[in-house]
Amino acid sequence: MKIRDVLLSEYGVASSVPSAVNQMMTDFAVGFRDGIDINLGVGYVNENTIPRKLIQNAYQAVLANPKKYRASLNYGGAQGSPNLIESIKTYLINNQIEGITQDTFSQRDIVIGANGATSLLESITHLLPIGIVVTTDPMYYIYCNDLERKGFTIVTILEDNKGLQTDLLREKLNALGREKENIQFFYVVTVNNPSCTIFSNHRKKTLVEIVTQLSYEVGRKIPLFFDNAYSDLVHDNTVERLESAFLYDEIGIVYEIGTLSKIIAPGLRIGYLIGPKGAFLNSIIQRTSDIGFSAPLINQEIASYLLDNDIEAQIQKVNKGYKRKAIQVKTWIHVLLGENLQECRGGSAGFYYYLTLANTITDSSSDFFKYLTRTTGDEVIDGHNDNPHPKVIYIPGEHCVHPSGEMVDIGKRQLRISYGFEELPQIHAALKHMKDAITYSCEQI
Repeated sequence: MKIRDVLLSEYGVASSVPSAVNQMMTDFAVGFRDGIDINLGVGYVNENTIPRKLIQNAYQAVLANPKKYRASLNYGGAQGSPNLIESIKTYLINNQIEGITQDTFSQRDIVIGANGATSLLESITHLLPIGIVVTTDPMYYIYCNDLERKGFTIVTILEDNKGLQTDLLREKLNALGREKENIQFFYVVTVNNPSCTIFSNHRKKTLVEIVTQLSYEVGRKIPLFFDNAYSDLVHDNTVERLESAFLYDEIGIVYEIGTLSKIIAPGLRIGYLIGPKGAFLNSIIQRTSDIGFSAPLINQEIASYLLDNDIEAQIQKVNKGYKRKAIQVKTWIHVLLGENLQECRGGSAGFYYYLTLANTITDSSSDFFKYLTRTTGDEVIDGHNDNPHPKVIYIPGEHCVHPSGEMVDIGKRQLRISYGFEELPQIHAALKHMKDAITYSCEQI
């Protein structure tokens, strides 16, 4: 008798086919040849920014002080290590974001995620009703893909060099009419991924005002999530000091998501959510408990020790390195790709540049992509099957723009490149390969 396969939920069916970024991460982990292939795509941090010796020292210090770091190799609580929560509060008050004071936490609390900031984003999708999510275009494709697999509808608003365009948002909300009542939350990355555009303080304030007004219109609080994943990596001294959106929040709708992945180490898996105390934050804590408590307690205590003892020098080191690379890579972009370049965004924060080429298609079916992945079918270009020529990994713009948004056509000529993981010689080589790929694409036309 024929037996049916395992039944899947709608989300299970959608997840049975790997997303583009999932496949890219797999290819990088499995097929990448160190010293030969060049990774400008997968958003790994630079290995030299990870403070191995400091982490080793912190580990030893934590184990040597069981009174302060109690049962550090055992299970932790669902909200997170009290030590780490206090360390994050002190760090934010003393170091980074304008407008966060001790009073900020009188009505707010911090939750540590189970597995980095992404686990907190994933929890949001389980705890809020299915409906519309408003975000930027280009969008953070990893999270937006997850949202759509879970049944949410993504509405994107074009950004410019100051971030999400709030005037266009007002127009979009008016066009939605009664459908506005189906908006469940807003999601904005303050230093956008993929473009690394910095969301200006003025726009941030205006966005909070718009969502506050909308909350009154629909008769319920609509949460507004600011993802600050790259906000610690503003390495351009000419950029205005970032302000916390909590400064503008009068009714308790703003939540901020942070991570220590970019400034310490992704492998510690420390992400945190700050928001108003109440039912939603309680639900996040319970969800974290359901999926295995917060991040490993030893990792949290190591992170707490580092924040208390070493963070200022570490951040200076990280940002100094990325600033140096950003300046050099931008020079090479304009020298090597200049006549084929329509626009270049980024370079002031984070470690991405988002490029728009003038006439060259960059999607995964393009000659440009085939040249760089050595899949043209021409052995002179690709190299022998057993030993292909160096491959260059990048994120095609087709994955970064919403397929129902206004950037579909231009997205086919865009790409995100990272200057984070690879060192400068490899990045220079990759850009030269890209120049050759543009020439090859033109020849095919």
